Amino acid sequence: MHLLALNPEKELYNGDITSVKVPGISGQFEILNGHAPIVAALAEGEVRIIAQDGSRTTFNIQQGFIEVLNNEVSILIQAMNK
Repeated sequence: MHLLALNPEKELYNGDITSVKVPGISGQFEILNGHAPIVAALAEGEVRIIAQDGSRTTFNIQQGFIEVLNNEVSILIQAMNK
């Protein structure tokens, strides 16, 4: 899968991943290869990314949106925790 994560100031992540776990407004959920198409609002919490090489990246957000379509994942972050 490929992930692109952006906030209004910069690109936070752009690369191939194994999984991404996000804080949905109804609770956390994880996107894996072959996930069904989805658009969902994100709440405050931690985004955890596992790259294909096994490395991990995490950051905290206040809110945002995620879109998954054909193994392309986009996270648009409206506000990040500082």
